[in-house]
Amino acid sequence: MQYSQHASEHRPDPAQEGRATRAFRPGIAPTLVVLALLPVLIGLGFWQLSRAAEKRTLLAAAEVQRQQDPISIAELERQPPRSYVRVRLQGQLDAEHTALLDNRTRNGQAGVEVLQPFFDRVGHQWLLVNRGWVPWPDRRVPPKIDTPSHDLLLDAWTYTPLAADPSAPLAGWPRLITQVNAPFLWDQLGREGSPLEIRLEPGDAAFDTDWPIVAMPPERHVGYAVQWFALAIALSALYLYLGIRRARETFDHDRHDSA
Repeated sequence: MQYSQHASEHRPDPAQEGRATRAFRPGIAPTLVVLALLPVLIGLGFWQLSRAAEKRTLLAAAEVQRQQDPISIAELERQPPRSYVRVRLQGQLDAEHTALLDNRTRNGQAGVEVLQPFFDRVGHQWLLVNRGWVPWPDRRVPPKIDTPSHDLLLDAWTYTPLAADPSAPLAGWPRLITQVNAPFLWDQLGREGSPLEIRLEPGDAAFDTDWPIVAMPPERHVGYAVQWFALAIALSALYLYLGIRRARETFDHDRHDSA
């Protein structure tokens, strides 16, 4: 009878054992890591979602603008500079001063975009017209560019280039460039011209004019957001797993020592 009472005093309480097993002991170091990384991962996910929303708004606004009837260059000059405004050009291209925007690829093929001055006879304004993309597979041979010599009636849309770094003076034409800097080109030519880039729509004098409105579509931003959120979930799951496992190992160790 005494032996039975002594054994019952050392037998673990099942309720107490369950509470101990369910205890969560992640440790200081893992907790600090999670506290540092988890907000960053979640923040990056929401930032990508906000970028996707911005791209959708930009695409929608651009589509609305490009569905409008084209306006004349004279009317464009009375408006503040902005992108994606449809314009109608009437005048002639300057084939003697061609700029080739380098490092432009389409479907994995290397090429350049062809930019030429255009004098609009209605607006009496020089414009920098981007005629589109042409392939340039052999860098040893200049790309073949045919330029109409007669007056043209063209539809196009405006584009505001990113702020360009100051360019060093270059000699000779055609000229290979890595960024569009219309004021610099007008300064080189000694002309007064529009700071906007004018991108042709498909038609006369146009090459490949399939320009993306945004470099990265909204769907890709959403995909990146999913990846960041997935990493946050994986980090949280690993933190929970390690905390529970460490608690069980601690309980088993304590129970072994008490035995």
